[in-house]
Amino acid sequence: MVEAFCATWKLTDSQNFDEYMKALGVGFATRQVGNVTKPTVIISQEGDKVVIKTQCTFKNIEISFHLGEEFDEISADDRSCKSVVNLDGDKLIHVQKWDGKETTLVREIKDGKMVVTLIFGDVVAVRYYEKA
Repeated sequence: MVEAFCATWKLTDSQNFDEYMKALGVGFATRQVGNVTKPTVIISQEGDKVVIKTQCTFKNIEISFHLGEEFDEISADDRSCKSVVNLDGDKLIHVQKWDGKETTLVREIKDGKMVVTLIFGDVVAVRYYEKA
């Protein structure tokens, strides 16, 4: 089912992302950059690993992991996290944990678009991507 996500995706719209970053404790300057950049996300499978590359003018990030196995991740805002990604039906559920905190990124395909819902406590942001 991961195959449905395997593509190059370009951010087209974002809702409440500044509030989400603020809740995470991201500083003002980084939030300003985060709000204006339109990242490209490339999702692929290499053997039994899933690879997610996020590219933008600000920073390029790459994570690779086995579904259901915890891995170390440095987030875009430089948090050092213990992360795990699971496939739940047709959703990729990505949980990041750090300093006793937790955020969840839910990726799903709707009408040919990738919708990413970011949840931290009671703050929810949604980002929309179209195939590039």
